Amino acid sequence: MTDILTLVFRTFMSQTAVTKDLQVTAPAPPTCSTLVLGDHSISRSLLLLAAVTAASEMGIKVMFFTHTQIQSLPVSLQKCVPNLSPESLKKIKFSYPRTVEELLQQVASLHESTNTCPSPPSLIILDGLEAYLRGPGGVSQSGFHPGEQSCAAHLSALLCDSSAFLTQLLKQRSPSSAPCRLIVSFQSEVDTVNASGDAFTKDPVLDVLDRYFQVRCTLDRDRSYEAAAAGLQEVWHIYLSGTGVTGACSTKECEDRPDVAQEWQLLIFPDGLMAFKLI
Repeated sequence: MTDILTLVFRTFMSQTAVTKDLQVTAPAPPTCSTLVLGDHSISRSLLLLAAVTAASEMGIKVMFFTHTQIQSLPVSLQKCVPNLSPESLKKIKFSYPRTVEELLQQVASLHESTNTCPSPPSLIILDGLEAYLRGPGGVSQSGFHPGEQSCAAHLSALLCDSSAFLTQLLKQRSPSSAPCRLIVSFQSEVDTVNASGDAFTKDPVLDVLDRYFQVRCTLDRDRSYEAAAAGLQEVWHIYLSGTGVTGACSTKECEDRPDVAQEWQLLIFPDGLMAFKLI
């Protein structure tokens, strides 16, 4: 499922990065789902970059759900894609459900809108799943909100079902069509992660989400002296793991961490420009 994310990383690869070959990517599986974990600001920029890349480079329609209205594209995105055409933006439909009930209704309506829409979306993006799981019930004694797990399971199941339905519809209209991909971002209240993307204190919601998403994309900030000395504003490690990673690398670094199939770096420069480097 990492075809779109890998396309983003390769399209905006740092010019100073040494290119490393990935193994030939296998055909995408019938269902494609990715969970992006980490800082919401960085993950939102990554999701927007994925949406813009899918629309402009692949020419596909994108459905983008988010809790917070997007007034303008982030500076980082404007730096990466300075000449983004209005036609590409028209392929991205933004929707702003305020509650989990509204989100469930809008996701379910994707089944109905295909009757009137000539071409259904080939990519569904949900920005900030945690915003829809934090209900008014407060926090339990364990530190987690009651009802989050069942809500996460219900919403994930509906998103995956909608993706599978749209995949079937796309195949009916064109047998050569790629499946409808699904990318969801989630920032856990437990924000300390190790290299394989697992939290040291296990968030029970992640156990639920892992049942539905084939790929985990973990964002982990590099706070080392080397990162600061390089003159960069921020450096983030991006770890791709899971059963849906088809473009696995063959470097020694990946062999030393069997849970991580690919590792990239996200370089953020002082002017906001983002670039990626394969590790």
